[in-house]
Amino acid sequence: MSIRTLFIIACLGILAGIASVIIYNEKIKPENPITVSYNPYEKGIYATGIVESHQPTGQNVNIYPQVSGEITAVFAQEGEYLKKGDPILTLDDSIQKELVAKDAAQIRYQEASLVNLQQQLEKNRKSFLLDPKSVSKNALDNAINAVKIQMENVHVAQKQYDADKALLDKYTLRSPIDGIILRVGVALGDYGSPLGRFDTYTQAMLPVVEMGVTKPFMEVRCFVDEILVPTLPSSSHLEATMFVRGVSNRGIPLEFIKIQPYLIPNIQLSNERTERVDVRVLPVLFKFTKPEDINIFPGQLVDIYIKGKK
Repeated sequence: MSIRTLFIIACLGILAGIASVIIYNEKIKPENPITVSYNPYEKGIYATGIVESHQPTGQNVNIYPQVSGEITAVFAQEGEYLKKGDPILTLDDSIQKELVAKDAAQIRYQEASLVNLQQQLEKNRKSFLLDPKSVSKNALDNAINAVKIQMENVHVAQKQYDADKALLDKYTLRSPIDGIILRVGVALGDYGSPLGRFDTYTQAMLPVVEMGVTKPFMEVRCFVDEILVPTLPSSSHLEATMFVRGVSNRGIPLEFIKIQPYLIPNIQLSNERTERVDVRVLPVLFKFTKPEDINIFPGQLVDIYIKGKK
């Protein structure tokens, strides 16, 4: 190898070294730090909360059909606002419709029989008035009793029709409140029952439809650990602030509603009924006005700080 070739290789090595120093010495702008929630109170009590719709009981409305059958139509969509009585879905009611039609035919038959017996009674009465010997007193009494019995038969047929018609109305699931559809758990062709619907992911029976009220207020149910319960103020008013995960540098003031004075197992967030826990929590309910610039939905987990004792 000649001296010239060695010189060229050495120069290339020097240039490569200078370039690597320039490239790797460049300052990289660090990413913004992750925002975390902060305790706005000197002695704040932390609790995890779950957002719910604003109801007198502080819970979403779980709707179950009162009859079983295949879902034949779904009228309401998730996020749609419904008024009380609006249809949500229908189940297969073909058999029940036939029963109602049969009851209607039975009413017509019983009414026709009643008319026939009334006419027979009227003839017997007129005949008895013209000639008492033409109709016996026993035959006249039997005709009167037959009309009374037939009137009761018509009444029974009408009641049977009303009962089957009322049951037919149950095959249309209607909104029990003025509110928003939070979740529709069934689709066309699914099977609905009073037990709910089977969820293949959780392997549990869930409500067919969930509804709630999200305007003007929403509620948050927070769970205070039993260890922290003694540090809660004894007053009837609690001051608290909520932080939405992902927007943890902005607190949302909460308005106290009530304390549910019964500690429950801490399985509300995991929803695992078979979970073994040795910690109990105290449910505390607050309400808040939903900010226009932050997306908050029922079922969302949030961080809550409650002002503790001084």
